[in-house]
Amino acid sequence: MSTRLVLHEDVRSGNCYKIRLTAALLGTRLERRGYDILKGDTRSPDFLAQVNANGRIPVLQVGTRFLPESNAACWYLAEGSALIPEDAFQRADMLRWMFFEQYNHEPNIATLRFWLLYLGEANLSATQRGQIPVKRAAGEEALRVMNEHLAARDWFVGDSVSLADLVLYPYTHVCEAGGFRLQDYPAICRWLDRIAALPGYVAMSA
Repeated sequence: MSTRLVLHEDVRSGNCYKIRLTAALLGTRLERRGYDILKGDTRSPDFLAQVNANGRIPVLQVGTRFLPESNAACWYLAEGSALIPEDAFQRADMLRWMFFEQYNHEPNIATLRFWLLYLGEANLSATQRGQIPVKRAAGEEALRVMNEHLAARDWFVGDSVSLADLVLYPYTHVCEAGGFRLQDYPAICRWLDRIAALPGYVAMSA
């Protein structure tokens, strides 16, 4: 891509990391602009007016245009590449897992990581503390579904890595920070190793 690409990110965010990982595997250069969500950087008047009126990151800046939502940004980067299957059913199945990540996986696994690792349980509201067992159960169910799906296959869709894998990987590989135990999901552990061995792979902390 010849258009200037800028990732507006917080390096601690798995949603931001999935965009960096997708770009790295594609060999696509991204400029990076950092924000600290804990300090309210994404709620500043300038950010709301110029980057994302929803006050959230990541945002992929494409030239002078801004594309919020991590999975949409991954799709933009990967369109026309092998990370999006050519077969119509496999492409739709990939989208199924991308929706699963946003509705079943991220709201539970990523939220618990953020609450426990960055906020601290003692700083949570009574409502948040009450939600911990519910989110843990829902996160464990999401991991169970993933583990069973991967038990007989290497990748979520088809015979090679796709965006389905890349959007599920970031918060899964750090899920233990939210109180989950990866050792309970052996097929997921093998899949995580396959992702980390891909040419061009970059770590979340890179």
